[in-house]
Amino acid sequence: MRVSTNTIYETGTNLMLQNQSTLVKTQQQLSTGKRILTPSDDPIAAAQALNIAQAASLNKQFSVNRASASSSLGLEENVLKELTSILQSVHSSTVYAGNPSLNDADKKILATELRGKFDSLVGLANTTDENGQFLFSGYQANTKPFVKTGLNVQYAGDQGQRMNQVGPTRQLAVNDSGTDVFERIKNGNGVFSTAADSLNNGTGIIDKGSVIIPASLTGANYEIDFTVAAGVTTYNIVNITTGLAVSSGNPYTSDSAISFDGIQLSIKGDPENGDKFTVSPSGNQSIFKTMSDLITALETPSSGQPGGARLSNSLDTALQNINNSLEHVLTKQSAIGARMNEIDSLESVGDDQNIQFEKLLSNLQDADLSEVISNFQRQQLYLQAAQQSYVKISGLSLFNYI
Repeated sequence: MRVSTNTIYETGTNLMLQNQSTLVKTQQQLSTGKRILTPSDDPIAAAQALNIAQAASLNKQFSVNRASASSSLGLEENVLKELTSILQSVHSSTVYAGNPSLNDADKKILATELRGKFDSLVGLANTTDENGQFLFSGYQANTKPFVKTGLNVQYAGDQGQRMNQVGPTRQLAVNDSGTDVFERIKNGNGVFSTAADSLNNGTGIIDKGSVIIPASLTGANYEIDFTVAAGVTTYNIVNITTGLAVSSGNPYTSDSAISFDGIQLSIKGDPENGDKFTVSPSGNQSIFKTMSDLITALETPSSGQPGGARLSNSLDTALQNINNSLEHVLTKQSAIGARMNEIDSLESVGDDQNIQFEKLLSNLQDADLSEVISNFQRQQLYLQAAQQSYVKISGLSLFNYI
């Protein structure tokens, strides 16, 4: 069989091109360190690598989300720390306000200082994050949550909590509503609250009371009415909710225990005829209402009696509610700390997963450099041999033998 000159040239050219193509691919493997350059190199491994790469990308996005969540929670934690500091200062001022040496002018000065702290609290409640979104407005991130009019503060946000997807199956709240932080605070002792009637004329001061028989609690409203006749002081206890008397004609002794329906409290001082004290189930009271009542009490003249007793009752109530606010804020701080700890744990797990993903991808995609270098050297030799053969064969002619 005769082989044409064209066939010889084409065969030699194709062989060189094939060797060049193989060498280029090996060079790419050597420069990238990857065994799989196109899916056709290993379709099964390429598909597995794609799935792992997608999982790794998703895991990195969760890490970004966790960083964002941690930043938001860190900001809220700092706000609550500042809030705690202000409440502690207000508590100290309230204790100082009970100093009998202070006159009405001194108390007004103290009230002015408290107004400044009141404004600071409102400012904290309207804190914004790095994106200008309000921290405590629920879902309404662009709505100013607390609107102040004098000593009255109204909440304009909603009750939502913004959530971040911080893991494949875990969403985490990155904020708390303003209502939950600043308003849902139980007054009194957490079960019931006591108060003196604002029109009392005696010097009676009521304490916060306590629960002695939980099973006997009724959740009703009560009124303790005093009667003074012929120098003898007695009191009646009336269930306001049912309109029925609990007990009547009870002899009064200052600072002695008064017990009824699972409740125990005491009143000290000398109530006058017609003085009243109330006992009501604890309800939610905002930090702003507590401070507003305190400021109003200090700005009201209280020299002499019954002004002194009225102020003492107001200060006792304020101290109890400030303590409740402090405890509430500390509880919120603990909850935020727990969420931040969870983020740290999830981040640790995510870092471990990233290492595993990288290892799996390396096993599927990375080339054995020793083998690639060996192949590269061999393929270079093949190409050089093909090129030299082509030169010699293409140079053959009958003229060489004439």
